[in-house]
Amino acid sequence: QVQLAESGGGSVQAGGSLTLSCSFSGNIISLIYMGWYRQAPGKQRDLVARFNGDGSTTYANSVKGRFTISRDMREKTIHLGVNSRKPEDTAVYYCNGRARYHNFWGQGTQVTVSA
Repeated sequence: QVQLAESGGGSVQAGGSLTLSCSFSGNIISLIYMGWYRQAPGKQRDLVARFNGDGSTTYANSVKGRFTISRDMREKTIHLGVNSRKPEDTAVYYCNGRARYHNFWGQGTQVTVSA
């Protein structure tokens, strides 16, 4: 089992910066992907950014150049740095860890961007 806990959400004005953090615990060595998803009201949960199994990163087109994913494996933590936030970035952001047969989620953290 893997447990995830997000922190760092809140309300910001458009153009502002914010950093989300996610702490992992448990059997993290089993994880192939580690990353962030988000879900806006009335919409499906979509990938924002993630680390792939080979260490490369994948970003959603809508956040390329504005969001940066990073990680500290010694601290078992990943971060999502966000610059130039837009109102359409308002969503609940979920930390995710995917193993071969299991998908683990954090409880989510709300981010609200005002114009």
